Amino acid sequence: MSEELSGTFGYAHVTPDERERRIRAVFQAVAGRYDLMNDIMSMGIHRLWKRAMARMAAPKAGQVVVDLAGGTGDIARLLAGPGRKVVVCDPSPAMMAVGRERCPSGVDFVEGTAEAMPFPDASVDLVTIAFGLRNVTSLPAALTEVSRVLRPGGRFLCLEFSRPLALIRPFYDAWSFWVIPRLGAAVAQEPAAYEYLVESIRRFPDQRTLATVFADSGLIDVGWRNLSFGIACLHHGTKP
Repeated sequence: MSEELSGTFGYAHVTPDERERRIRAVFQAVAGRYDLMNDIMSMGIHRLWKRAMARMAAPKAGQVVVDLAGGTGDIARLLAGPGRKVVVCDPSPAMMAVGRERCPSGVDFVEGTAEAMPFPDASVDLVTIAFGLRNVTSLPAALTEVSRVLRPGGRFLCLEFSRPLALIRPFYDAWSFWVIPRLGAAVAQEPAAYEYLVESIRRFPDQRTLATVFADSGLIDVGWRNLSFGIACLHHGTKP
């Protein structure tokens, strides 16, 4: 998986460290307009997807919740509430600077990657990640790290772009490969960054394959729910 992804955006034959550095540069470049671009690219639908994930997460008082790759805080704001601790863990200081301005005081921010989170073993009740799992340098390593920080019975929720139904796939592909990079050029002034983001979606595992990877990592009660005809998918699993 990591070898396949390493070919994206000119990443063939680069080390994981170099790939991570380049991905960080992408998000450094687009941080200030990232949420605006998401609204434009998805026509606002990404907010409905994220609310669906927050409803499935349903965090409770007393729980510790970590939102991975959630720098701008849009998921954290949905998960925050009385009596619970919500922490955004993101490798991009620029993205987290945007998030700190937008989030309530009860949300904390720490720098870290999915493969190396700064939390003790078995200390987290819920880990969420929205549209970030496809950017990790090693999917197996990220899932191993998620399992490490989760308490027994803790849950992992992943919202990610996936494989849409065949009927709408030609229209979706045309939007992704022709419209989104041009929007990136016009709005975020970073067409190359959005070419990478689109390509990373194309190379990411489909629903069934990702569920198999979850199960192979040791998670149980693995399943998924398609959103918008499979354009996005909400995956879930539980630590035994």
